[in-house]
Amino acid sequence: MKLNIVPARQGAQWVKEGILTFFRQPIALTGLFLMFMAIVSLLSLLPWIGGLVGLIFVPAASLGLMAAAQEANAGKFPRPLTLLSAFRVSKQKSQQMLLLGLLYMLGFLLLLGLSALMDNGSFAKVYLVGGTLTKESVMQGDFQRAIWLALLLYIPFSSLFWHASALVHWHGIGIAKSMFFSSVACFSNWRAFVIYSMTWISVFALMAVLLGLLSSGTDDADWVGELMLPFLLVLGSMFFTSAFFSFRDSFSNDPILA
Repeated sequence: MKLNIVPARQGAQWVKEGILTFFRQPIALTGLFLMFMAIVSLLSLLPWIGGLVGLIFVPAASLGLMAAAQEANAGKFPRPLTLLSAFRVSKQKSQQMLLLGLLYMLGFLLLLGLSALMDNGSFAKVYLVGGTLTKESVMQGDFQRAIWLALLLYIPFSSLFWHASALVHWHGIGIAKSMFFSSVACFSNWRAFVIYSMTWISVFALMAVLLGLLSSGTDDADWVGELMLPFLLVLGSMFFTSAFFSFRDSFSNDPILA
């Protein structure tokens, strides 16, 4: 395995390939993303620990969605069990994926704990325990600073896990090394990832503008609001599909289908 340094414009190419690949198998990829969201939502219903258990599942589910993108890109139909690809290879890799998920959960808790220094834990409590966000609470300076700190901390945190599950699954690399190589790959290709992020922000902003125009052009805006969830499911599916191409181009060896 060798790290590739890609040009900045490759970030936009990842988005393009993700969108085009999605349209090869739109029903399957949307269905798998919906399954991922449903599993996390069901786990979150568990008292107190639900949100934490859901976080443990994130790396494995991300790998499953990338595996589905790889199959769709190869002209295959991703089946529901593809979402569980991380647990279908061997007992050792299943244990590694669970440990990776545990580290993700602990790191995310640390991130929320640091954000709690800004607002005495109000934002962290809403995320972990749930509750209703009010306009007054969101507008509070301490609450906003906690959100911004969490977002800023999430950038280096996410780089540790962006490629990690794929490196463990497809390249058989240990957890510590996979997190290290993932971080190095992200920061070595930071220009491409900036373009990648900006392109996706533009896509989501365009969706918001289109929905806003539809809403302003009709007397009954309720049906426009009902389109929000399907649009978000489609865009979320496209996003995770594009993540596979960022992994593929960041390392020299072609991943092997499990």
